[in-house]
Amino acid sequence: MTATRGILYGIGVGPGDPELLTLKALRVLEQVPYVYAAASTKNDYSLALNIVRHHIKKAEVQPLFFPMTNDPQVLAASWDNNARTVLAVLETGQDAAFITIGDPLTYSTYGYLLKTIKKLNPDIEARTIPGITSYNAAAALANIPLTEGEESFYLVSGARGGDRLKEALAASDNIVMLKTYRYFDKIYETLENLELLDCTTCIVRCGLPEETVVHDLRSLKDQKMPYLSLLIIKKQGRRS
Repeated sequence: MTATRGILYGIGVGPGDPELLTLKALRVLEQVPYVYAAASTKNDYSLALNIVRHHIKKAEVQPLFFPMTNDPQVLAASWDNNARTVLAVLETGQDAAFITIGDPLTYSTYGYLLKTIKKLNPDIEARTIPGITSYNAAAALANIPLTEGEESFYLVSGARGGDRLKEALAASDNIVMLKTYRYFDKIYETLENLELLDCTTCIVRCGLPEETVVHDLRSLKDQKMPYLSLLIIKKQGRRS
């Protein structure tokens, strides 16, 4: 007889506002015996955990540490080690949840963890609970439609600067760029060269008490941006 295995839940907890947590996510968090959250190797702070902490009644909470590096060998070792930590619980028949800000399958640590766990044990059942993304919440905060009519919409990462932005702008009407904090100066320069500063809105720390909408992008020139910063770019001009 095959031993019973636990279920892995990937839970998106939204961009930061605890009221944007879904009812399904809340129900699962109140039931699972183990909750895991990603943290940097430099500290154990987790925004995802901070969002849901008051809803966790009985679960054992454990951070999973991931290094901030692009070294593929270091990353692979980290994925494998953390996947085995979660798998050890699942193989005892107990359920576990991995929480992440935004949506679990959109630029999320969970996607890598899920692939590694399934590689180690393909029989593990995974159930992913979607979350409200930062860009959905940001568009709502700024009252900016992401698409209208027959317009197209691209979601791109700014982790490598403005090069991807140029590609997206050539192919889409509307662009959301996440992870803009590290190379914001290069991204700003690209927007300035393409005369799109007046078509761009920056949303900072969306879903948190200090959330800010900046319509005048020129006011951010040469500034160091916070980690949670994104851009909404509408080639046809920002609409009120």
